[in-house]
Amino acid sequence: MKHEFVLEGLHCANCAAKIEAKLEKRYGDVRFSFATLELEIHTDEKDIRDEVQQIVDAIEDGVTVVPKAENTHTEYQEKNSHDCHDRHDCHDGCCDHDHDHDHHHEQKQTDKKQNDDESYDKSGKVKVILLIIAAVLFIAAFILHILGKHDLICNIISIISAVLAGYDVVIKGVKSIFKRRLDETTLMTVAVIAAMVLGEFVEGAAVMVLFGIGELLEDKAVEKSRRDIRKLADIRPDVAYIYENGKSRQVSAENVAIGTILEIPPHTRVPLDGIITGGSTTVDASSLTGESEPVDATVGVELLSGMMNNDNTVYLKTTKAYADSAATRIVKLVEDSSKSKGNHEKLITRFAAVYTPVMIGLSLVIAIIPSLITGSWTEWIHKALVCLVASCPCSIVISVPLSYYAGIGAASKEGVLIKGGRFVEAIAVAKAFAFDKTGTITDNQISVKEIKATDSYSANEIAALAAAAEARSAHPVANALRTYCKDNNISVEELKEHREISSHGVTARRGSDTITVCKREGKPGISVQLNDNEIGVITLSEHIRSEAPDALQALKELGVEKNVMLSGDKQESCRNVAQGLALDEVHGELLPEDKVKTVERLIDDCGSCAFVGDGINDAPVLSRATCGIAMGLGSDAAIESADMVLSSENLSSLPRAVRLARRTISTVKANITFSLIVKAVIIILAIMNIAPLWLAVFSDTGVCLICVLNAVRLIRRKTK
Repeated sequence: MKHEFVLEGLHCANCAAKIEAKLEKRYGDVRFSFATLELEIHTDEKDIRDEVQQIVDAIEDGVTVVPKAENTHTEYQEKNSHDCHDRHDCHDGCCDHDHDHDHHHEQKQTDKKQNDDESYDKSGKVKVILLIIAAVLFIAAFILHILGKHDLICNIISIISAVLAGYDVVIKGVKSIFKRRLDETTLMTVAVIAAMVLGEFVEGAAVMVLFGIGELLEDKAVEKSRRDIRKLADIRPDVAYIYENGKSRQVSAENVAIGTILEIPPHTRVPLDGIITGGSTTVDASSLTGESEPVDATVGVELLSGMMNNDNTVYLKTTKAYADSAATRIVKLVEDSSKSKGNHEKLITRFAAVYTPVMIGLSLVIAIIPSLITGSWTEWIHKALVCLVASCPCSIVISVPLSYYAGIGAASKEGVLIKGGRFVEAIAVAKAFAFDKTGTITDNQISVKEIKATDSYSANEIAALAAAAEARSAHPVANALRTYCKDNNISVEELKEHREISSHGVTARRGSDTITVCKREGKPGISVQLNDNEIGVITLSEHIRSEAPDALQALKELGVEKNVMLSGDKQESCRNVAQGLALDEVHGELLPEDKVKTVERLIDDCGSCAFVGDGINDAPVLSRATCGIAMGLGSDAAIESADMVLSSENLSSLPRAVRLARRTISTVKANITFSLIVKAVIIILAIMNIAPLWLAVFSDTGVCLICVLNAVRLIRRKTK
């Protein structure tokens, strides 16, 4: 059983790691994303919310465990509470007592949420005012300290400044001590109190004021980055307009049934997947595919939820429920991706568990051993306090998962859906790419290339007979023949007794004659036969995707060692398609198990191999590849079996995804390196008696802020 929660009010990344570790110890299968604050627990137990809340409370106060469904619904109500009168103004019997009851229940939830938000905003404003006053008092104390006058007044002002800036920090720090755990509030509380005991009142005030300002800016930056990333993915409209009896009424998109007729006004997003039944327009599918070119949409065309209607009102018959529509699936995929951690994230979690205790131990060593040798207790305790403040790993613990989440969010904007941090890493380091031929390198369309007639028949007559025999077939060959005859104004007569021969071809009767269209054994082309005698051969050609040559070449320029094409089709057909493409190997006539073996060989040879296919027929090889990549959003199977989905069905998004993945990994490494170097420098300067306490605060909150802003750059920068 899967339980999903949102941990509202959780701001401490270090505490989040401890909560996750504690829950893993209790339940086993636990996934948590600090970027989205979403918690997922898999257990056979029911009603675990209260116990989860107790575990969270034991580590961090002020965090509320809210079921995800409840949280999501509340957000909907917040956005649309002003529209409630529209949804309930029903005179056709649709709105019953239960619906009204649910509305009042939901409105209560909304009111509670709004009250909580107002309280949070009010406390935030109070905190800002207190910080401003504390900063002014600190500046006054600092000036007095520089002038060397009024030491007592200077010390009193410093104490007041520290209390105003950090009273909440001290309260949390003391609570943490009683809970026998160490976090940044504990470290800051100990550092400031110890500094003032040593007589460094101004420095203690500086630490609290700078820490308070840094925390405020850090919280704002993290929250803004979360909102920015969510905006990239959350393309779901909350409302829909049901069209009945010539009128439309607004309802929650979640409550629309399959088969309902919806009105889609101009400049609104399509709320559910469906087929246009009336009107014509152009739609912007960039939020799904990353392609900005408008697409014509007329009667019979399928629209996916999340698309933007550009021009005219159209009417749509829904084919999927809200939960199964394209936009919802994309949002869920992006949200779930943050719970699948990359190797760097896992490493940082383990690192943070060891780093802080080691740094505290080092601080104790610096405070005690040199003091016993030299007798300079004040000097060495001050140095130890600097090390203590520098021991918080928040800059790393926050920025690393945020970098992955930003990278995944930016990829979704480009029409690339990545299922987690480990697949960002996998695509970034892939040294070989294997491609299925049909539907991946080619566009699933074929055309007639050449017709050779024998005996007394002409090429047009052969085409007409073949198209007539294939008249009732939906096979791509049949479509190609029909298109050829239409384009060349060739009339096609109607035959009788059409019969399809599995994996071979078709037959039909023309008077007393039998027309057969089938494969040629061991030879290329399609055989057209009259009473089992071959009268013509049709050679077909596949359409290579227009972007395929440039995409394959771009991968080679990115340092990919091998581009390989795999197919179940004839080797000669594969070679024809491969001509002019940047392919190192071409393999035809492969069974599904042969494709798996080929990918395994490429993994052995190159170290890693990504596979790009349709996600339906290639499930085994998609699963075996280092990173399985499916083309398009057309099927649930594609999304389920693949690690990445190219929603645009455009191969040019693949090299862009590789570049973005590599930039994400570079950002992660840069943040880790920068954080550790700054902390190491601070510790060295502290031992040399150069670094003041406030500089150690910068190594915590200041560096964290810089790393968060660096991570957010991933969603601001356009990938080429």
